[in-house]
Amino acid sequence: MRLAALEYRGRRAAEPPEEEGEPEPEQEREPEPVPAPPPHHHPGHNYVHMKNKFMNELGHLPIPMWAVGAIVVVVLALVGCFAFCIFKKCISKKKKPKKVRERKGGRKRRGGGGEGEGEAEKEDGDKKEGEGQEEKENLGKLEFTLDYNFTDSQLIVGILQAQDLAAMDMGGTSDPYVKVYMLPDKKKKYETKVQRKNLCPVFNETFTFKIPYSELGGQTLVMQVYDFDRFSKHDVIGEIKIPMNTLDLGQPLHEWRDLENGEKEEQEKLGDICISLRYVPTAGKLTVNVMEAKNLKKMDVGGLSDPFVKVVLQHNGKRIKKKKTTVKKNTLNPYFNESFSFEVPFEQIQKMQVIITVYDYDKLGSNDAIGKTFIGYGATGVGLRHWSDMLANPRRPVAQWHTLQPEEEVDAALKGPHR
Repeated sequence: MRLAALEYRGRRAAEPPEEEGEPEPEQEREPEPVPAPPPHHHPGHNYVHMKNKFMNELGHLPIPMWAVGAIVVVVLALVGCFAFCIFKKCISKKKKPKKVRERKGGRKRRGGGGEGEGEAEKEDGDKKEGEGQEEKENLGKLEFTLDYNFTDSQLIVGILQAQDLAAMDMGGTSDPYVKVYMLPDKKKKYETKVQRKNLCPVFNETFTFKIPYSELGGQTLVMQVYDFDRFSKHDVIGEIKIPMNTLDLGQPLHEWRDLENGEKEEQEKLGDICISLRYVPTAGKLTVNVMEAKNLKKMDVGGLSDPFVKVVLQHNGKRIKKKKTTVKKNTLNPYFNESFSFEVPFEQIQKMQVIITVYDYDKLGSNDAIGKTFIGYGATGVGLRHWSDMLANPRRPVAQWHTLQPEEEVDAALKGPHR
């Protein structure tokens, strides 16, 4: 019996269960191994990991955090500059071939003869003409008259007025005057009065050049409009040049002309003169000593000059007295050492002007001015400093070298307003 029971149990264990739905005991079923999920690399996780790692590394650096920040800013600035330079260079390279292609196309159009090419050339011509008109600056216009007196061999130039002049000052105005001279000799130069803060000034001034008719054809009349500036060089607003051989001088000329761009003529060196000043307030006595001059401009054919000096004393623009030195023959470095005394009351000394003009003596014609300067009221630079030194050192002679300026520039400065 016991043996039979054991055999039955063995068969039951070997046979599969009859019903599919019969569950087996849970303790007898072994769980299947679950495969591990593949690692998932999330970009945010990597960024956070790298950031933490970088900050940990920064924490171990031997330099403070503010220094690290400064280094980062400098590196970023350098990278930005480098990128900007590359960008600018690339743009310039792109633009250059375009211009080259345009030039080549222009040459082809000039060389070719097709109908389409002719139209393109015409369009380019219109564009260039329009560009030229845009680039041309409106400087204003000048009204003048010309008349030649055959009896006296005189060219009479009338400067009447100007209109719509270009504004040269900060306030949107100009202080215009007109300079008139003949090329190529430039012997005679005339200037109108300065018109303060006026873009449409009226001058109504006449100037005369004594020139034989036979010599007139080879000369050119120049009318330059300047903007007067008391503290610096005068600026050229515009000019008009008229070759005399293009005019019919048999009848007077009266017309308006547009001003053209003109460069200020290069100022030539006229020389220097040494002047000594001495003022005695108690006696009201001003002593001007013309000591010497050097490097004067050559005025004669032989390359020399016959210089002498004229000293004019003015009070508030009104001439009081004038004196002259002796003439020094055939020299560009004359030594005079001649003194002139003037009675100047102390209450008038502040408005006094001493005008120094160096002339070249001419026996046959009029004496030509080599250069000019003035000291005292209204002067600037060396002229003002010399006068101030004289007043600060009464009864003592104060010597100073002065650079000679063109006569017309000094005259304009004397006519201009003074503070």
